[in-house]
Amino acid sequence: SRITGKTYLPIFLNETFSKVYGDNKLAETKEDILGNKNSGFSNNQALIAFVKDLYSDYNIYNNYLKFFDKSFTSPLSKTGVDTYNYVLSDSAYIDNKWCYNIIYYPRRKNELTFKGDFWVNDTTFAIKKINLEVTRSANINWVKDIYIEQEFEVLNDSVFLLKRDYMLSDFSFSKKEKARGVYGKRTTVYKNYMFDIPKPREFYKVDANQFDPSVFEKEDSFWSDNRLEPLNKDEKGIYQLLDTLRTVPKFKSMYNIASILGSGYVEIDKWNIDIGSVFNVFGYNEAEGMRLRMGARTYFGQNDPWRLEGYMAYGFGDHKFKHGFSAKWLVDKKNRIIVSGGNRRDIGQLGISLTAASDVLGRNQATSSVLTVGSNNRLSNVNLSAFNLEIEPITNLKFGVGSSLRTLSSALPDLFSLDYVDPESPTGISSEIKQFEISTQVVYTPGRRTIGYGVERRNINDDYSTLFLSYSQGLEGFLESDFNYRKVQFSYSQPWQLGWGRLLSSVELGKTFGEVPLGLLNVIPGNQTFFSVYNSFATLDFYEFVTDTYATVHLEHNFNGRLFSRIPFMRKWNLREIVGIRGAWGDLSDENIALSSPTNVPLIAPTNKIYYEYSVGIGNIFRILRIDFNFRGNYLENPDARAFGVTGSFGFSF
Repeated sequence: SRITGKTYLPIFLNETFSKVYGDNKLAETKEDILGNKNSGFSNNQALIAFVKDLYSDYNIYNNYLKFFDKSFTSPLSKTGVDTYNYVLSDSAYIDNKWCYNIIYYPRRKNELTFKGDFWVNDTTFAIKKINLEVTRSANINWVKDIYIEQEFEVLNDSVFLLKRDYMLSDFSFSKKEKARGVYGKRTTVYKNYMFDIPKPREFYKVDANQFDPSVFEKEDSFWSDNRLEPLNKDEKGIYQLLDTLRTVPKFKSMYNIASILGSGYVEIDKWNIDIGSVFNVFGYNEAEGMRLRMGARTYFGQNDPWRLEGYMAYGFGDHKFKHGFSAKWLVDKKNRIIVSGGNRRDIGQLGISLTAASDVLGRNQATSSVLTVGSNNRLSNVNLSAFNLEIEPITNLKFGVGSSLRTLSSALPDLFSLDYVDPESPTGISSEIKQFEISTQVVYTPGRRTIGYGVERRNINDDYSTLFLSYSQGLEGFLESDFNYRKVQFSYSQPWQLGWGRLLSSVELGKTFGEVPLGLLNVIPGNQTFFSVYNSFATLDFYEFVTDTYATVHLEHNFNGRLFSRIPFMRKWNLREIVGIRGAWGDLSDENIALSSPTNVPLIAPTNKIYYEYSVGIGNIFRILRIDFNFRGNYLENPDARAFGVTGSFGFSF
């Protein structure tokens, strides 16, 4: 490597040749991919997930540059003088423009900063060349180095166009100099700029060629004619090198371990099947006791037009088998028309989310946590069949229509009841709900970027907002369905990348029209596990609040170590501060209370005052652990109310 001086083995190469369109006034961009070529381990899921992190978009003139979920202060930021020291080093003519060379370096350690230098024009103050290298002490995990070079060409006295963008990332478990790791390199070359060619707004609304397989099947002559920069010696020899690497036992073992940890699946290439997820194998709950689950899915490649997936589970406490299976088929690639369906017969915890769509293969921590707070006995037998049709005629705007038939009953009838008043029952009470429902959904995700054109695509960014609107109708009598009702739900989530951290915000609203029993009401999501789960309430028990009309707000801010980095003895630990506040309001009609009165669950809604709780947390403990301390704000008079709780989570994050 010309940057680090280290030797490396290239194992993957991707080339993309594109036309890029843009309109500053409309604030629109569009990339028309003319050719795409993968070599190396092109179908490996873990590698593809790793490579997607190299697709970061950044503008050096922004105040903050986002890499790997972190906001780094740009040396060109308006607040740069508070973060960096600057030294005037040299001056010279570059392309007939008089420029100054300025060296910069951070004022403090452990902050998300760069070091390097740039050449800036003396009259336009435009950057001609710049390089940025992340400081070794920066509070970021698994990344030892990030190095960026950008070059600009002069169009006229006021316009400098980006000519070449080079980025290198060194991923490693340790930041020690001799530690081994993985390089990720991206080189983008820009040429043939053309201006004053307006396009209508409709032109930018539909992605071009993402569904066209011919884009991925270009001949070698296409690449030799269109490459804007020739491949180097290592890149040209990648095919021969891979044939050798595949025969080295040590490399194969390391590769397989990394692949399983990255994707969660054991890949069996000769059968085109993945076994997993390995993270779902063991579980425990009071209804099943110890639980084992094994699953599999088809996987021919990342652009599969269809996918089958399923699992089997067995509870050693109730001695029963459970199952779930689903199928998805991409019928039309241009408009992304997808048909899906499946069935699940399993133990579940109802009321762990409000506006989430029905998940046939659902698994949640409420039914698989080994330890819980208090009695986790409000579990249900769920038999769910679903069929859905979705279409995405405009990029990131998805419409869906679906139907579901579910049968619900208590998994522990002696401890938890779903009983409701039923005049047609011989006893006047029924303990099982059978319900058919049709629903329509609109999901809008502006700014989301994906890779692949198959039935399941991968997101390559996480800074987009999500707006979800759903209307559901329960049909009494159809397929022996028990209730007639209408339900409207809306949610809006938005991440905010701020200079002093990352804020997650979400709002959820909903109302059910008509009389329905407890199993079909909206439960404010509690959390009796020791896991931190966003969009749930850590000091609420399951079913503590039940509503037919609700509104919730969640705010969580991660300072990414901005505060701890200023405390001398804590700097080297790279800890991160997290604060959160959550609130819920809801109402429950007298009719619904009377309908579910036989149940042994208290039917309480947070109507008179908004329920709230707040939390403070420490993240990045040993680089994998986060601990949250949760405090209940009110409703302490509720039976067995928890005023305080500790939750945590494990995970590999940057």
